[in-house]
Amino acid sequence: MTPSSLLTASGAPLATLRAGDAVDGVFACTRKERLLTRSGSPYLSLELRDRSGALPARIFRDADLHGGRFDAGELVAVSGRVGRFRDALQVELERVERTSSAGLDPTRFLPVAYRDLDELDGFLEHLAREVYEPGYRRLLELMLADGELRAAWRLAPCTRASHHAYLGGLLEHTVAVATLAQELAQQHPRLDGDLLLCAAIVHDIGKTREFSYGATIELSDQGRMLGHVQLSLEMIAGYAAAASLEPPRALALGHCVLAHHGADAAPAGRFQNVEALALYRLNALDAGVKGALEHGLAPGSRRAAPTA
Repeated sequence: MTPSSLLTASGAPLATLRAGDAVDGVFACTRKERLLTRSGSPYLSLELRDRSGALPARIFRDADLHGGRFDAGELVAVSGRVGRFRDALQVELERVERTSSAGLDPTRFLPVAYRDLDELDGFLEHLAREVYEPGYRRLLELMLADGELRAAWRLAPCTRASHHAYLGGLLEHTVAVATLAQELAQQHPRLDGDLLLCAAIVHDIGKTREFSYGATIELSDQGRMLGHVQLSLEMIAGYAAAASLEPPRALALGHCVLAHHGADAAPAGRFQNVEALALYRLNALDAGVKGALEHGLAPGSRRAAPTA
């Protein structure tokens, strides 16, 4: 599907609509309520959303029939017209039914990183070139040469509701943690800077398989059943084998990834190398600060929010 057909499939952006405009396209339904008019007749009250914003919508005719054709949290094909209700815009619908997300660009319905993804991609490539140990460098080269992986890396969020909870969030977080890792290694030359920087780049790579995209960001089957840490370890193992990474180096890298949420995640309950400790702290730093910027500081609490 071409970009122009994506625009047609999704309809005019909601933020551009004015009273009297026709609405005919695909949007995310983020709220669905069955209500009654004063006369006791049922109608549906909805919220339609795309990347540009949201508008309330109502459908009166055959409300129960239409209500059985979709649920909140799904993409819906609608037709109707924008009107005004109590001085606010509202879409008066004639038709609404669920539609498949296949072939539709999720960036039209879901929040996207404000930072330029091409610029972040460039930072990622620069940081990968700062890894000089041959095995780690080859592993990163194979990852960055994988077009399917790179596309998923640009698309994925970091979480669904915590920090970096938007498309492109994973790439933004990865670049931030890797930049911090590079600077820390410069301040502490005794650290294995190549291990730390490589681990920072790949620590969340499993998130490229953790999510599915439609009206909302949801967990994929792999995400629900395995989680991103296990997915990361499996993916890294595959690239490490292709890169002929020496087993001790692969083991050290795997431990950093396994323990990047804290020592409790490691089998022995403690960090086995300083680089794992460093990655844990740097990951928590970026996740915690970003989460506070997006959601505010928790009132009355001095404890950091959990990271993902």
